[in-house]
Amino acid sequence: MESFRTNPSVFTTKEEDETFSLGFSLAKSLGEGSVVALSGPLGAGKTCFAKGIARGLGVKEDVTSPTYTIVSEYEGDNFPVYHIDAYRLKGSDDFSAIGGEEIIFGRGISIIEWRENIEEFITEDALKVDIEICGENERLIRIETGKQ
Repeated sequence: MESFRTNPSVFTTKEEDETFSLGFSLAKSLGEGSVVALSGPLGAGKTCFAKGIARGLGVKEDVTSPTYTIVSEYEGDNFPVYHIDAYRLKGSDDFSAIGGEEIIFGRGISIIEWRENIEEFITEDALKVDIEICGENERLIRIETGKQ
């Protein structure tokens, strides 16, 4: 359905299920140690996109926003999946205090919402996903790979 061959790849979704499906499709391109770093305003669909990725990685549990727990860990088919919400973090010290470095530099797959709050930890090979609200349900999703 989707092609991630161009860099950046740009998609428009018109419904929440399309945003989920795009995340699901992206999951097929992820491997051990992958980091997907999401950015976008409140209500843009970051968690919906993250849910799609997690489901595409074999997570059976219901994925919810980890805002208050900051990090949720799920069992995927081949790797642990970490869903990180950096919204409440105030930078590198907060992220280090929760063991963030061990998580994103480990063998699991990390999905990070609010990447701008911990930008110094987002490596150049991370997939950067920017989600923009274009209408009530319409989203513009830009996926950029770090290394080319």
